[in-house]
Amino acid sequence: MSAVHTILVVDDDPSIVELLRDFLENERFRVITACDTAQAWAMFKEKPVHCMVLDIMMPGENGFEFCRRIRAESDVPILFLSARSDDVDKIRGLTLGGDDYIVKTASPGEIVARVKAVLRRSASRQPMEERVLDFGRIRINLSAREVSVDGNAVVLTPREYELLRLFAEHPRHVFSYEQLLEKFWDGVGDRHTIRVHLSRLREKIESDPNHPQYLVNVWGVGYRFEGG
Repeated sequence: MSAVHTILVVDDDPSIVELLRDFLENERFRVITACDTAQAWAMFKEKPVHCMVLDIMMPGENGFEFCRRIRAESDVPILFLSARSDDVDKIRGLTLGGDDYIVKTASPGEIVARVKAVLRRSASRQPMEERVLDFGRIRINLSAREVSVDGNAVVLTPREYELLRLFAEHPRHVFSYEQLLEKFWDGVGDRHTIRVHLSRLREKIESDPNHPQYLVNVWGVGYRFEGG
């Protein structure tokens, strides 16, 4: 990547921190580290952070609780790092606003690849001209990367925004689960991953998330956007 991105690695295991630092710095990332969420919060408030690799099980405040605190004021990409591979933790992490969930058995090279992928997805586009998609209740300012519903600004994570943009730019086009996984998760994940993210997106843009009018499920195939 051309720009130098700062990655905050938060883990109470020094060996994992040093291993990830070596691999990330080898790819020309700037790396800062923290052994707990108190230290991570202080660094996050005083330094620009472009992506966070966050361990879940730590003494004191765990990664899930810290993610909730971060999401209250920032959409910085967060990749959860966990020793557990069960779907319950994975779904919880994505529901709280995580952009990816990585099991610690993954190789350092794979983790670096996931960091690069989430940075590519969240990279802001330089606006060429003011371009707005207007669907009545929902307005998407593509130049400013801003979304409003009923005139009120809505805060979306980078991945939620990119998902909404894809659908809104192709109204009534059905995107399959496989297409969405390939585009946004590099083919890694399953239908649960997509359902969790779209469920969170519906909660932010739909009047009744249980009976969506915009993000509609096409049973057994995928989803489409019912734009006017």
